[in-house]
Amino acid sequence: MRTIGEVSRETGVAQHVLRYWESRFPQLRPVQRAGNRRYYRADDLILIRRIDHLLNQQGYTVRGVQQLFESEARTKDDPATMLRSIRDSLVEALAWDDRAERR
Repeated sequence: MRTIGEVSRETGVAQHVLRYWESRFPQLRPVQRAGNRRYYRADDLILIRRIDHLLNQQGYTVRGVQQLFESEARTKDDPATMLRSIRDSLVEALAWDDRAERR
């Protein structure tokens, strides 16, 4: 579990942007402890990286990413579609990782 500051430093996404994304993407729900201190899980980091990639590298709008996630949720029941989605997510993650290593 990581704090919002740690996640911000690790991903390069500003803290205020992370809080904004929480208001726009119901999938992004860090654990909140006393004093509303946020703790992000590993799954949250994966989602943050994906949102960042879609918005800043792929050129999606916030609404476009929301629609993409809604579409993925609807097709989640179809195993073939779900496997394609997982494959595409892995391809995106590997491409992001390759770019990060080159920096």
